[in-house]
Amino acid sequence: MTYPQRFAGKTVLVTGAGTGFGAEIAVRAAQEGADVAVHYRSSRRGAERTAERVEEQGRKAFLVQADIAERSQVVRMADEVWSHFGRVDVAVNNVGDVAREQMSWRDLTEESVDHVLAVDIKGTLFCTHEFGDRMLAQGGGAIVNIGSTVVVRGSARAPQYAAAKYGIIGLTKSYAHAFAPVVRVNVFAPGFIETEATLGREDWQSGRAETLRANTPMGRIPRPEELAGAALFLATEDAAHITGGFVLADGGYNMIGA
Repeated sequence: MTYPQRFAGKTVLVTGAGTGFGAEIAVRAAQEGADVAVHYRSSRRGAERTAERVEEQGRKAFLVQADIAERSQVVRMADEVWSHFGRVDVAVNNVGDVAREQMSWRDLTEESVDHVLAVDIKGTLFCTHEFGDRMLAQGGGAIVNIGSTVVVRGSARAPQYAAAKYGIIGLTKSYAHAFAPVVRVNVFAPGFIETEATLGREDWQSGRAETLRANTPMGRIPRPEELAGAALFLATEDAAHITGGFVLADGGYNMIGA
C-alpha cells in the first residue's frame, strides 16, 4: 500500500505507543514520512517493537519513558524528545485508562476513579500544556488528544471514564483558544476498536462484541490501524483551520437513537 506523505520531514510524538492504538498511530506516522518519538510507561517491550516498525519504514525512532500523571515526568519527557529531535511538529496524546476491569457502575472504587482521572485528565492536560508551550516557542505545531465516543451517551459501566473523556474536551478547547493561532489542538474520538486489550475484555467475550456490531451502521468494529490515519488527519495541513474541534469515528454507532 502507498501512503500519502503528509508528515515528510516532520517529527511526531505519540504517547502510549507501546501497544494498541498508540502503536498504530506511531507506525502510520512513520509510513507517512515522520520520525517518531515513542512514549511508554510500562510497556517497554511493546515500545521497542513499535520503534522497530518505525525504523522498518526508513524513519528514525526515539524511545521515551514517563508516567504522564506526574507533571515532572512529562517535563522530563519533553526535554528528552526536544533535545533528541530539536523540535516536535505533532503530538498525539493517546494514553488513557478506560477502567477496563470494571464491568458495572456498582463495582466503582475510589482507587479507580483517582487513577482514571489522574491519567486521562491530569496526564492529557500536562502533556498538552508542556508540548504546546514548546510548540509555541518553536513557532508552530499541532496536538491531537484522543477522546472517545463515550461522551455522546455516557457509560453505565464506568462513569469515571466518561467523566474523564468529557474533561479532555474541555481542556482541549481551552488550550486551543490559548495557543491559537500558532498551535492547533483537537480531539479525535474513536468508538470501540479491536485492540488486544479490548478483545480480552470479559464483556467483549460474552456477547457485547456481537451486540455492538449489530448496532453499528458500518457493521463492524475496526482494527486500530484502520483509524490511525484519521486521527493523524487533524494534524495535517488539510486541517489547518480546525482547532478546538471534535471528530467522531465510530461507524455511525451514535446515530442510533440520537
